[in-house]
Amino acid sequence: MAAPFVYGIATDQQHFTDRKTETQRLKMNFENGINTIIISPRRWGKTSLVNYVAEQMADDRAVRIVRMDAFACRTPEDFYQLLATELIRQTYSRAEEWIEKAKHFLSSLVPIVSVSADPMNPISLSFSPVNNNYGEEVLSLSEKIAIDKGVHIVVCIDEFQQIGEFLDSLTFQKRLRSVWQLQHHTSYCLFGSKRHLLVSMFQKRSYPFYKFGDILFLERIPLSYWQDYISGKFAETQKHIDSRFISDICDYVDGNSSYVQQLAWIVWSRTEKEVSDDIMQAAKSDLLIQNHALFYEQLNNLTAYQIHFLMALLAGKASVMSQKETIEEFGLGSSANVAVIKKALLKKELIDVAGKEITFADPLMPHWLRLTFKQ
Repeated sequence: MAAPFVYGIATDQQHFTDRKTETQRLKMNFENGINTIIISPRRWGKTSLVNYVAEQMADDRAVRIVRMDAFACRTPEDFYQLLATELIRQTYSRAEEWIEKAKHFLSSLVPIVSVSADPMNPISLSFSPVNNNYGEEVLSLSEKIAIDKGVHIVVCIDEFQQIGEFLDSLTFQKRLRSVWQLQHHTSYCLFGSKRHLLVSMFQKRSYPFYKFGDILFLERIPLSYWQDYISGKFAETQKHIDSRFISDICDYVDGNSSYVQQLAWIVWSRTEKEVSDDIMQAAKSDLLIQNHALFYEQLNNLTAYQIHFLMALLAGKASVMSQKETIEEFGLGSSANVAVIKKALLKKELIDVAGKEITFADPLMPHWLRLTFKQ
């Protein structure tokens, strides 16, 4: 029997719920060549949404969707290599074509086709540079392929904010923008897990990608959709969950899509026929236990000041964090130090900052902190 709930990976069509408005908007952008930037907190379903739309459009002969993950890219060269590989590999079906088209379009790179032990990708493609001048060739590759195949190509890049970590990142971003903005047969869908970096890249006037495309902010999936989805999955397996428990699941993890699926799975796995209060409480404990090592490691790498900041946030002091009373009560040093702490925690992805609002980046962390420090 297939698992009724899925977490930790991008969900497939069977486990995809709601996002009807976002799906329609993204599909329309793909069909009409509109660049799209997707921004949301971590694990709210950005990758699942892109994959869902890509699967829906798989039979559309006018549009070809290419997906890549830039997480492992540490330099512009890594990015160029990955982009070239995925464009060739995902738009041409045979290894012979990979070599032929790579040689035709990329004079500065030599294609290397090899047999891999990976059963999902038994034949792999990589490139060896002839010289160091292949950047612009690679950035123009999608446009050349689109014209060659008579299609529109949508390049979807996950963890795009990674390029912000490159040395001289702004110069690299300017180079991407200068080439991509002139393309008529290629559009881009850019997204990632570090919301604050993406917001800076696409919404600040001083950044090269300012006003690059349609910005799609993902909101929480409404409770009504989770009610139908979760109750339906329980019913499919001859189990029952009351609506109040579904509300409790969503409230406990602040509507985080991945955690909703995970907690629902734990509740389902503990239930024989009917969910009870005891099962619900035990499931929450299980969820915290499963994440204990992660939170412990994160806290273990913090300074005392940073831990004090989190405890002040836990106590509801977000709006008065820089006031004298809060600084003295929680040992934060000074108002200038508060700003330094906040910046450090934001970089560590432990908090989110939207304007003057400060929240925990992970909705489970406050539950874990209360349990750990008996707050």
